[in-house]
Amino acid sequence: MKSIVALVLAAGLVACAGFGTKLETPRVSFVGVRALEANILEQKLEVRLRVRNPNQRDIPVNGLDVDVELAGEPFAHGISAREFTVPANGEAEFDMIVTANAATALLRILGSDRKSREAVEYRLKGKLSTHLGMWRSIPFNETGTLPIGSITGKKARKTD
Repeated sequence: MKSIVALVLAAGLVACAGFGTKLETPRVSFVGVRALEANILEQKLEVRLRVRNPNQRDIPVNGLDVDVELAGEPFAHGISAREFTVPANGEAEFDMIVTANAATALLRILGSDRKSREAVEYRLKGKLSTHLGMWRSIPFNETGTLPIGSITGKKARKTD
């Protein structure tokens, strides 16, 4: 009986050792956007995202769930099961498909002043799914500026 208790305590100590490690939230930003198909009700877009890892350990990502807002309006949602690794103190880029209902956001952008029609503020909100022990899900909430012409391949600017 004592050996079982000792085994459970040892396993608990090993498990707790990982809890002390602090994990900083990775930064997620737009690299580009490309329209794939569209109709009046729904648009399929391919977005290229960059994940920056400020940590001293690799982050093995096995999925991503993201909501996109443009000009403060819900714009698109996407889920990807693509696996990739973001190296320690490094970054990785990947493409994913999102489904958009752009009508409300586009009307707001088109109705705004000229300056805000050149670039629009975005918010990427969601979570990275990982294989990192207790960090099975890492939430993120990032903002930046996306040039309206980005659908033709221009790059987004990150704001902090």
